[in-house]
Amino acid sequence: MRVNEKYSSLPAEEKGIHIINIRAIEDIGYIQRESTLLNSLCQDPDANCKHGLYFRDGKRKVDYILVYHYKKSSVSKTLTRRIYHNDSNARSVKQDHQLPGKAGHLDVGESETHMDYHEDDKRFRREEYEGNLMEAGLELERDEDTKIHGVGFVKIHAPWNVLCREAEFLKLKMPTKKVYQINQAHGLLKKINSVIQKITEPIQPKVAEHKPETVKRLSYPFSREKQHFISSNAFFSSILLIQVYEILKRTTCTKAKYSMGKELYVDLISTSFSDLLCEEWASYGVFYKYQPIDLVRKYFGEKIGLYFAWLGVYTQMLIPASIVGVIVFLYGCATVDENIPSMEMCDERNNITMCPLCDNTCSYWKMSSSCATARASHLFDNPATVFFSVFMALWAATFMEHWKRKQMRLNYRWDLTGFEEEEAHPRAEYEAKVLEKSVRKEYIRKKKRRHLPEETGNKWRQRVKRVMAGVKLTDKEKLTWKDRFPAYFTNFVGIIFMIGLTFAIVFGVIIYRISTAAALALSSTPSGRSSVRVTVTATAVIINLVVIIILDEVYGCIARWLTEIEVPKTDKSFEERLIFKAFLLKFVNAYTPIFYVAFFKGRFVGRPGDYVYIFHSFRMEECAPGGCLMELCIQLSIIMLGKQLIQNNLFEIGIPKMKKLIRYIKLKRQRSLDHEEHMKKKQRYEVDYNLEPFAGLTPEYMEMIIQFGFVTLFVASFPLAPLFALLNNIIEIRLDAKKFVTELRRPVAVRAKDIGIWYNILRGVGKLAVIINAFVISFTSDFIPRLVYLYMYSENGTMHGFVNHTLSSFNVSDFQGGTAPNDPMELGYEVRICRYSLE
Repeated sequence: MRVNEKYSSLPAEEKGIHIINIRAIEDIGYIQRESTLLNSLCQDPDANCKHGLYFRDGKRKVDYILVYHYKKSSVSKTLTRRIYHNDSNARSVKQDHQLPGKAGHLDVGESETHMDYHEDDKRFRREEYEGNLMEAGLELERDEDTKIHGVGFVKIHAPWNVLCREAEFLKLKMPTKKVYQINQAHGLLKKINSVIQKITEPIQPKVAEHKPETVKRLSYPFSREKQHFISSNAFFSSILLIQVYEILKRTTCTKAKYSMGKELYVDLISTSFSDLLCEEWASYGVFYKYQPIDLVRKYFGEKIGLYFAWLGVYTQMLIPASIVGVIVFLYGCATVDENIPSMEMCDERNNITMCPLCDNTCSYWKMSSSCATARASHLFDNPATVFFSVFMALWAATFMEHWKRKQMRLNYRWDLTGFEEEEAHPRAEYEAKVLEKSVRKEYIRKKKRRHLPEETGNKWRQRVKRVMAGVKLTDKEKLTWKDRFPAYFTNFVGIIFMIGLTFAIVFGVIIYRISTAAALALSSTPSGRSSVRVTVTATAVIINLVVIIILDEVYGCIARWLTEIEVPKTDKSFEERLIFKAFLLKFVNAYTPIFYVAFFKGRFVGRPGDYVYIFHSFRMEECAPGGCLMELCIQLSIIMLGKQLIQNNLFEIGIPKMKKLIRYIKLKRQRSLDHEEHMKKKQRYEVDYNLEPFAGLTPEYMEMIIQFGFVTLFVASFPLAPLFALLNNIIEIRLDAKKFVTELRRPVAVRAKDIGIWYNILRGVGKLAVIINAFVISFTSDFIPRLVYLYMYSENGTMHGFVNHTLSSFNVSDFQGGTAPNDPMELGYEVRICRYSLE
């Protein structure tokens, strides 16, 4: 059988492969420096390290490692490999491939009492899979002395001819010996660039990739017939991860007789980190420097490199937005004493008596008591905020175009200009579903044609033939919308239910605000009654924040489950559908409370004598005399800062540390059962086994996109949002870098030329920001009413009299029965007319 015939489109997840990559010397491009790092991992470079990072011959380097779990027998404390010779009718196992390493053989008669059919099944499948890998050209060696209880390791080395074959199959571009000069600036532009380079030199990372390039090698798709054109044999160093992983992903094995659907291998990837990345990237001490993006790309691949490049561009673009936002805020602070409406509200000589804020328990109050709120509102509701809204709309468009330009430059630098993603292999779950459909159709078809009863002895053979025939039918069958209709219906109902749940929780918080305000109004102290609005607003926002953080985690799990039942065909389709569902649910979860305060609060209050009630008991809450913009600012700032501090930073630091501690405690308990294993020194890949698995880039992108919404959607109410986002991202970049380098198992490198669906989401948020900020200025801010008063109703062309113009009068004798204040003389005089705000 040819090697290509053994390949299938089943991904690694179907086989449960756990892959550790420890190839890190040439990945960075600094061979001597990286060699020093690897040699320093153990005390004896000639013995222990060669057995850990090399095969036993000390020459062949370990590129990947397969890791699997097994139940360790009480008879032997070392990894055993038992070969059972079954008859040809039971199953076919590749017996001719013997892996080097310890392979103790147990006596069959002795082991029968301890036989575990499930473990034997997984072992047979592993042997078949490893045999297929060797037929594909890979060289394997079993770890002869593992130190982790119940865990086995198989080392993999990819020879040069296999790398060449895979590079040609994947059409990977290679740097040839042909070089060409890069056009350089001349004249004044050259001098300007030279000055900029000297100024920015202290903030550049000390890596070779950041030096200006004057020449570039011509790249061409690899061909084994034209190897003499290649510039260096080290070409495969940075893309070896992709080549070997493609072989592991395509190689398959048949199902075992006693298969119970469990995994053959544990999913694992190692992180052999570099000193250079730690010093110049994954350190808080270099927060002021540019990122070594080319180095990140060489080590982690293009997909992760593009994420950090995008995050760096976004953070840089936040600098001008932060500066303008601070200027707008300072302008509000400088002009607060000159704001005529707030001065009128604070002037006690106006003696404006306001109507009660609730029935019975609330009494009349002086408008001057809300002086502090009115003055604070001016900080975020002034003519400069209108300019800032327009500026941020242009900023969002500029940021998108700037990133497109940066992305194209990276594609050129990384030789991705002609890269096109090939048609992805179907997912294992999709193929299983199609196989089930094929077998069912084949069974129905043969049942109709069956006229004679089957012989009993041939039933099992016929069943096996039908199943094996189903493998061929997967090439012809596919899942239609009728097959997926139950999943689509479940998705629709589930998403509507989750959105309704979010609305219900926001409604519950509204009831809390109304009832708490009424309860606090019964306070016997004047200070307690005066702080009702601040207390209610602050506590309600904190409740919203806690609920948002909890529901974010719940919605993430629900989005994944809804996507899984759809059974998308490819991994790319699965990822895009998952991202869309998760973003939709988390967007609604994060912004629904803010939308309520911005556009609905105080709009359906009614008037004295004819208020709007909820459940005939709770009167709808209204905005403060200064408007709802101040409450919107409080809501936005607490939710944004709380999510960044708790969810984005503490969770990212605390949860991995906690998981690592739990794994350490479990391993310590296992080691206590085997003192001999506990005393042995671990190899590098055994240490990397204890790291946290890589969960993908979706959580990283998601938190940044939600933050981008906070920065752009309601920026008119909170000009300092870009500043807090900038401070968070400066820490976030180094936090993510440290996490990728030291806390996570090294991901498999994935080639990509853009950030995928996230760019479309960013564009959508940017366009939505223009609309929302226009609505905030029109309906939430007092900017439009003030302009109308200034140019149409003002007698002297000033804002004097604006407050009185916005208030209506109410005769207290028109109160409905049971709604008038219990203590109408609380202010010390009888009130005949009270004022209330027009919304």
